[in-house]
Amino acid sequence: MAEFAYDPKPELNLAPGEGETEFLGRSPWRIAGRRLARNRLAMAALGLFLLIVVLSFLAPVYADRIAHTDPFDSHISATTVVDGERVDVIQQGGGALGLGEVPLGPTWRSNYFLGADNQGRDVMARVLYGGRASLAVGIGSALICSVAALIFALLAGFFRGWIDSFLSRLMDLIWAFPVYLLAISLSTVLLTTPGGVTIGPVTIDPASLWVPTLIIALIYIPYVFRPIRGQVLSVREKEYVEAATSLGASNVRLIFSDILPNVVATAIVLLPLMIATTVLTESALSFLSIGVQAPKASWGTVIQDGQDLLYTRPWVAIAPGIMIVLTVLSLNVLGDGIRDALDPRAKVRLKE
Repeated sequence: MAEFAYDPKPELNLAPGEGETEFLGRSPWRIAGRRLARNRLAMAALGLFLLIVVLSFLAPVYADRIAHTDPFDSHISATTVVDGERVDVIQQGGGALGLGEVPLGPTWRSNYFLGADNQGRDVMARVLYGGRASLAVGIGSALICSVAALIFALLAGFFRGWIDSFLSRLMDLIWAFPVYLLAISLSTVLLTTPGGVTIGPVTIDPASLWVPTLIIALIYIPYVFRPIRGQVLSVREKEYVEAATSLGASNVRLIFSDILPNVVATAIVLLPLMIATTVLTESALSFLSIGVQAPKASWGTVIQDGQDLLYTRPWVAIAPGIMIVLTVLSLNVLGDGIRDALDPRAKVRLKE
């Protein structure tokens, strides 16, 4: 098959500091990797996100070795030492009128760093444990959503006809429901099913993290499906696909060798943005008590614990809120960086 020579200079779209020689002999993925590595803002966002992930998954170390407390047990009658004085974790006579009970405030030390909640539990430990659940559900649901949407989009865009009509109408049906209303409805049904959900030989317990993960993945498939399907429809009409078809290439080879490599970049760009969206959705559902179930904790459940303490101990709700903001912000900035690195106008391969 003949190769067509052309002048790639107008298509390079070089970034500041880049020279044409840097692209010689490099694949589009290596070019994208170099561009992403040079994007300081995107790399800082990636570093922040990885830091949040590492800190969250080190929650058991913080609880056992530093805070010396179990963040899932009630400690209403417990005491701790602050500035050499032993004090109650739940203090009597709090508030403006000196009535009722108020949890211990932030000590800014290893024990009760951010204070306690209304059950006497260490807020910092619960925020870290909550990060484990929120990130696990967010990343897991985004991956499942992206992979499922990619498969459906490839089938719909390549075969078209009744397959495209069926899958597109199915996605329209899911999209027709308000996101949170659909998620709440599915969560309510699944959480109240006696004995859990059975799918073939697999039984999912209502308290399992798989329940919010699968629900959130399902409701967001149409949001990833549509842009990828459009890309598949466009790539399917390209000359190199028609040439491969005329040479007798099978459908499987066309999908995996010619179409998938040219549309997977769209899924990669959408993945960080979907993780940010699914983390927000999980936190909202957990705040409404239909996401992560006790005894597990998530950022949404910690915020729920702190809503009655906003005037006396605001850090109970502020701390997980800050973690959500930092996570979503870092993922959005990272997604923008990946999009810029995978700019289709720069995806060329030069030969020496």
